[in-house]
Amino acid sequence: MSIADFFDSGFRKRNQDHFAAIVRVAMSDGVITEDEQAFLDRLARKLDISDGDYKEILKDYMSHPVNPPSSYDRRLERLYDLARMVYADDELGERQTTMLERLCVGLGFSTANVNYVVDKALKLVHAGVDEDNFIDEIKNMNR
Repeated sequence: MSIADFFDSGFRKRNQDHFAAIVRVAMSDGVITEDEQAFLDRLARKLDISDGDYKEILKDYMSHPVNPPSSYDRRLERLYDLARMVYADDELGERQTTMLERLCVGLGFSTANVNYVVDKALKLVHAGVDEDNFIDEIKNMNR
């Protein structure tokens, strides 16, 4: 295995784990709606998830760990994707919010302020902000 293959496989694994975390949010109410399915399809293409991997992840999404990115900006990008999934079907449920809070802790956000971060993230996504503005707003909330 070449060094390029090693890095490529690690990148692919992180993308699969991230995708599985988003599937967890989608499945928090026991069903994937059409809107959630459309979001998952778009995200799978963005993350370069193959059709075979997509099907395997849907079957066994709980076996994938939540691997926190080392960079704060990457964590915020993942938080943005996760928060968008919560609103994919235009319904915010308690189970989805709780799942998002747990995933945020897994991503490396502090348990002391995870409720605040999740609340802010959901408000921003509901308001329709784009990813860049989302990241800026979350970064600026501690100032």
